[in-house]
Amino acid sequence: MKISLLEPIGIDAELMDKLSAPLKDMGHEFVYYDNKTTDKDELLKRACDSEIVMIANNPLPDSVIEKCDKLKMLDVAFTGIDHVGQTACKAKDVMICNAAGYSNETVSELAVGMAIAVLRKMAEGDKAVRNGGTLASAGLMGTELNTKTVGIIGTGRIGIMTAKLFKAFGCKVIGYSRTKKPEAVEAGIEYMELDDVLKTSDIVSLHIPATAETKQFINKERIALMKKSAILINCARGAVVDNTALAEALNAGNIAGAAIDVFDMEPPIPADYPLLSAKNTLLTPHVAFASKESMIRRANIVFDNLYAYLEGKPMNVVKY
Repeated sequence: MKISLLEPIGIDAELMDKLSAPLKDMGHEFVYYDNKTTDKDELLKRACDSEIVMIANNPLPDSVIEKCDKLKMLDVAFTGIDHVGQTACKAKDVMICNAAGYSNETVSELAVGMAIAVLRKMAEGDKAVRNGGTLASAGLMGTELNTKTVGIIGTGRIGIMTAKLFKAFGCKVIGYSRTKKPEAVEAGIEYMELDDVLKTSDIVSLHIPATAETKQFINKERIALMKKSAILINCARGAVVDNTALAEALNAGNIAGAAIDVFDMEPPIPADYPLLSAKNTLLTPHVAFASKESMIRRANIVFDNLYAYLEGKPMNVVKY
């Protein structure tokens, strides 16, 4: 059986060799590409004759998958699968397995860090120091995270982990999700209706997947429900926010700030993208999932998925 890993997954060659070594002993062919590509012809060349294809967050569209006649299993070193051509996978009965759980700590830590950075004006402080400014001259008086009300939208594993971290800073945590989970309640999340979460929260942190139902879930009308003193954090998926409406709200002073790690496209971001010129905005280039520890965790998960599938006991199978 041929198995192809189409892009790097953030680990060194030594760990890659260790994780993939058993495949040769089992009589399988393993091909690893050490660079990314979005060129569809190149993606097809890399994937077309493989029974198992492994990817991370690089898009693998329907137009490529539908031409991969041997493909049986897609092993995704990522949590979300919205970058995968699911229509073609369904048509070809391709199993998709993901690496859910690998970035729980990494994403939640960045969400909390971003909240502190915005509240305490860290980016502005760095700029002030480099330009000879002071606390007073640069207007750097911040506010504490302690006692703030944090609204967690989406109470999956990352949402719950984020809630626990905010609780440790003395925050009150409320939340909204289509499904209320006992473990979220145990973590201290008080469930409320979505509108109430938006109206009540000092900080709104998003932890929902990108689906047809969640496209621009946070839109102009929902942003308008938020306090003028509130900040929005998105370390989930770019598509769940109407970022044009968010930029307009920030520039109008209708909300106090935003910290955004994900966009309508993967970075680099076009120069005319509205958030790039929005006021009181902290931006990072889709790094929430990326830490040395999380890359090792996901590599182990994705190879565990591979070996489990080869043994006829697939795990982390995604329903789509």
